[in-house]
Amino acid sequence: MNSICVYCGSAPGNDPAFHEEAVVAGTLIAKAGLTLVYGGGKVGLMGAVADAALAAGGKVVGVMPADLVNQEIGHKGLTELRIVNSMHERKWAMAELADGFLCLPGGPGTFEEIFEQWTWALLGFHAKPCGFVNVNGYYNAMRALVQQMADSGFTTQQYADMLIYADGTAEAIEAFRAYVPPPPKWGVAPVEQRY
Repeated sequence: MNSICVYCGSAPGNDPAFHEEAVVAGTLIAKAGLTLVYGGGKVGLMGAVADAALAAGGKVVGVMPADLVNQEIGHKGLTELRIVNSMHERKWAMAELADGFLCLPGGPGTFEEIFEQWTWALLGFHAKPCGFVNVNGYYNAMRALVQQMADSGFTTQQYADMLIYADGTAEAIEAFRAYVPPPPKWGVAPVEQRY
C-alpha cells in the first residue's frame, strides 16, 4: 500500500473531535510513508487532513474540478493539485491514485464517494479496502443501514463485512494492510474509463 484516499467533509462539522481526527489522520498517513489523496480543498476537514499531512512531511495529491478551483477553495500548498473537468473525472482520478479509501465524517458527497468505491469493490472492479473512522459513533447509523441491506437480502453478509470500521485512523491503516477482499459478486473484469 502506497497511498490512501481520504473522503471527508468540506465543512468542519460541529464536534471538535472531527477536526482532531482529521489532524491525526493526515499526520499518521504521512508518518506511515503513504501518499494522501483527497479532494484538493483547503476548507473543512479536507483542509485539516491535508495541512496535517503536509506538516508531517507527507506527500499530498489533491484532485479538484476547475470550477471549484476557480471559486478559490483549492489548496495552494499541496505536493500536487490535479485540476480536472468534472466531478466524475475527479472521482475516477482519486480512485486510480489510491490503494485504499478511508472515510472521516462528512456529508452527502462523502457518502456518495465511499459507496461508489464499495460498489466497485464488491463487483470486482478493484480489490482495495474501504473503511470508516467512526469518530464518536458518527457512522453507527450507516453501519446499521448496511447491515439492514444484508438482512433484507439486498447484499450478502460477505459484502457488508468487507467494510472496515475503526475508532481511529491508526486502527484503520492496520486493517487496510491486512485486508483480504472477498470474491467479486459476478467475477467481472476491472472497469475501464469509458465516461
